[in-house]
Amino acid sequence: MCGIVGVVGAENTMGVLLDGLSRLEYRGYDSAGVAVYENSVKIIKSKGKIENLKKKVGNLSIPAGCGIGHTRWATHGEPSEVNAHPHYSYRKKVCAVHNGIIENYKEIKDFLLEKGYKFYSDTDTEAAVNLIDHYLNEDPISAIISAMKRIKGSYALAIIIENKQDVIYLAKKDSPLIVGIDKEKSYIASDIPAILPYTDKVYYMDNMELARVEKGKVEFFDINGDPIEKELHKISWSIDEAELGEYDHFMLKEIYEQPASILNTLKRYIKEDTIDFNSAGIDKNILSKINKVRILGCGSAYHVGVVIQNVIEELCKLPVRTEYASEFRYGSSECSKDELVIVISQSGETADTLFALRLAKSQGAKTVAVVNVVGSSIAREAEHTLYTMAGPEIAVATTKAYTAQITVCMLLAIELARVKNSINEGAYSKMISEIKEIPDKISKILEENKKIEELSLKFKNLQHAFMIGRRMDYGICLEGSLKLKEISYIHSEAYPAGELKHGTISLIENGTIVIGVMTQDEIIEKTISNLTEVKSRGAYIIGITYEGNAMISDACDKIIYLPKTFKLLYPILSAIPLQLLAYYVSVGRGLNVDKPRNLAKSVTVE
Repeated sequence: MCGIVGVVGAENTMGVLLDGLSRLEYRGYDSAGVAVYENSVKIIKSKGKIENLKKKVGNLSIPAGCGIGHTRWATHGEPSEVNAHPHYSYRKKVCAVHNGIIENYKEIKDFLLEKGYKFYSDTDTEAAVNLIDHYLNEDPISAIISAMKRIKGSYALAIIIENKQDVIYLAKKDSPLIVGIDKEKSYIASDIPAILPYTDKVYYMDNMELARVEKGKVEFFDINGDPIEKELHKISWSIDEAELGEYDHFMLKEIYEQPASILNTLKRYIKEDTIDFNSAGIDKNILSKINKVRILGCGSAYHVGVVIQNVIEELCKLPVRTEYASEFRYGSSECSKDELVIVISQSGETADTLFALRLAKSQGAKTVAVVNVVGSSIAREAEHTLYTMAGPEIAVATTKAYTAQITVCMLLAIELARVKNSINEGAYSKMISEIKEIPDKISKILEENKKIEELSLKFKNLQHAFMIGRRMDYGICLEGSLKLKEISYIHSEAYPAGELKHGTISLIENGTIVIGVMTQDEIIEKTISNLTEVKSRGAYIIGITYEGNAMISDACDKIIYLPKTFKLLYPILSAIPLQLLAYYVSVGRGLNVDKPRNLAKSVTVE
């Protein structure tokens, strides 16, 4: 949510800002703006898309100095040009952009009103900008520190100070900020794609840190104002991975990248047919002490947890609890020292998941993060981090990151089962062999995309759909239903197959589409029985099952077959046709597949 970009020392400051903001569009926003500083600060803002801002900028070029830019997701005050960032302080001494939420902005605003400050916007950000201005009788770093000590909430602030033409100041708490360096130029951003065309060398800022960014150099400080040293990281992504290429949409590109992303993930953690988590510091000694598991995530990451809960329970014979990270934070259930808490987040910056991680750590649990972004907040704060090697994911609706998360968690479940002696070496080797074949099997499913595209025509004028399955299949239905909702705007619900008849079956009428996922032999007949119930009431039934399964033929109007694999690995495969179906339904309805309304890629506020 929201995006920040900035540059010091570029030949074309405005060009860098507009390019960076365009690369951050996937995060979700409703207005945008830039501030450039050469002799004086010039602010240009617009409501709506980046294209509107570009039209206002016109041919304006800033050859030197510095600049900051922002895409805003409204939290305080309606989407408007006035409320868009950057914001100026009342005395015109401070200009800043901000990601996050200032929780005590009203208290700060009341304090500043008494001091003679006036406000022009409805935003919480303006209170923070004026507070920094208030303290500017001190040097800029000291002034920002004084403001940070008074501000409650989350923030990534990029700040320009009057008479500091070639400097951008930064402050961070709970919202991501990175600094990139390339010779005599420096770049700042809230996410890597914004500056990847210009540099692959970045610093990651930690909580309660500040920075002074100048041409080709940066100094970091802690909340006491003491200088700190930070490690310079090299980004492994190529810029091509963040470009659209030959595809019509990023979502389709990322669906087709899943064989490669899963293969890369497997290569990282399977060495000579043995699971190896040494890169994350996870070994037999750690896993042998685990007696229960808790999985925390939001959205699609939570759906991964629903699937993996079933896998761990079956393989490891351990109690597992999957919770929404946003709910866990406010519950009364505490973690124990023999508990493994797995936190899952594509961006590694999901606010609720980050706060849940901190709570689990404070309660003494062993924490493992499953994230896609190296150096992200969750990756740095968890005791152990398992990276999904999915590369940059630009579309708001996750696809390749989701299946890579399931893959990593599958490997963790298999290794935990081996360490706990709940599976023998033969079963272990069989599962390793089968999971290594998953990328090729996904490729085989993708070859059938035309059949799924044809099936999507059934959904063109649909208002409601249901997806049902049991156990792991239900977890996949949750994700498939979310995909359909978020990009096609069709009202879709997922239910455990046995639950549909407890009230919701009253919504079934002629033509209602019900998708049944059936990959587990021991409970397929139960799901078939549920599908038969809704079919008798006029539903059109789409079944997803493995090749050669003849049991479901009479219950379904259309069947999508998956290549055969080990039964616990089917969730990776069954996600693919549901992703394709959602994509083609959205395209058929003429919608913006990559940027669905009201949604953001990385949810960095509570």
